[in-house]
Amino acid sequence: MPFQVIVTRDFDHMSELAADLVCEDIRQKLSSRPSYVLGLATGHSPTGMHRRLAGAANAGKIDSSRLISFNLDEYVGLPGENAQQRALHKESYRRFMDRELFGLLHAPFRETNIPGGTQIDQAVFEAELEANPGDWELQGTGNGKAVVIRRDAASEYLRWIRREILDAYAEKIARCGGIDLHVIGVGGRGHVGFHESGVPFAGNHMLLIKLDDNTVANAVADGHFSSRQQCPSYAVSMGVELVYQASTVLLLANGERKADVVADALIMEPDCSVPISYGHALSRRGGCMVFVIDRTAAAKVLGNADRVRERGIELVDRSAPRACWALAGQQVPGNHDDDRLCRSRGSSRDATQGLTTPGRQ
Repeated sequence: MPFQVIVTRDFDHMSELAADLVCEDIRQKLSSRPSYVLGLATGHSPTGMHRRLAGAANAGKIDSSRLISFNLDEYVGLPGENAQQRALHKESYRRFMDRELFGLLHAPFRETNIPGGTQIDQAVFEAELEANPGDWELQGTGNGKAVVIRRDAASEYLRWIRREILDAYAEKIARCGGIDLHVIGVGGRGHVGFHESGVPFAGNHMLLIKLDDNTVANAVADGHFSSRQQCPSYAVSMGVELVYQASTVLLLANGERKADVVADALIMEPDCSVPISYGHALSRRGGCMVFVIDRTAAAKVLGNADRVRERGIELVDRSAPRACWALAGQQVPGNHDDDRLCRSRGSSRDATQGLTTPGRQ
């Protein structure tokens, strides 16, 4: 099924099912070729899946030494005197991935890649922007804007950022044959990584985003940074067009805050006002789009189930044992509270087998 929405009970169930999907795709692809390219994201939503992936690798269920990963994004402007100090900052996404996945593995991935935001000196960057206004433009209708640097910029520093930080990352993904499966979360405005609402899709494979004031204020309020001055003002991010070049995109969402935007993205046509709506474009060109969401995030989706199905989207409710059996056309056995019944008839396994994606050959 090119577009599937799987509803789970809660965060743990979502994480378990997502990890099963990823592991099955890895095993399937690695049965016929030497490596697998996995796209990863930070944020809360994928953390449970990360831990389960590490557990599967450490148990020998997948071969982590044959995996190559590319992360979505990284901050620009973390505290630190040099790139190494910035990369080692506790709020860098490199450190996040080390804590949540990479550092848990007995056998490391063959290669890990994270955008080079920490290589950029924010003070130098801002000075070059001010000194060379003709070298760049802002794009976007929302508060978070993309700083689009011209390829022929007069500033050597800005040209270096465009060539070595932005373009080089997309080119390396292409040299690896593209991403087999990319795991993403979703922000409250439907953004993917730092591809903010209102930033155009076309031509923005890699983005340098100026963070909006609300994002910065929330980062300070949530305790990630001690003050506005310590908080980064920019981020490097894969753009939606690049993310959705993957053979499969697996979106994870949990919690009430995501309910409206998840449903809107499923019902609407692709539009940069809700970046995750681009999943329809992936599905239409033969890729596989899978939403794995908990029941709270699915509240509005389930309330609009007919409209979702009218879009050609398969809606699978795994949030209760009875629903699993009903969807499979089976009579519900006696113990309705035992989710092992769903798994024994293939709840997460059936969903996994639905990932008949066009892989790299």
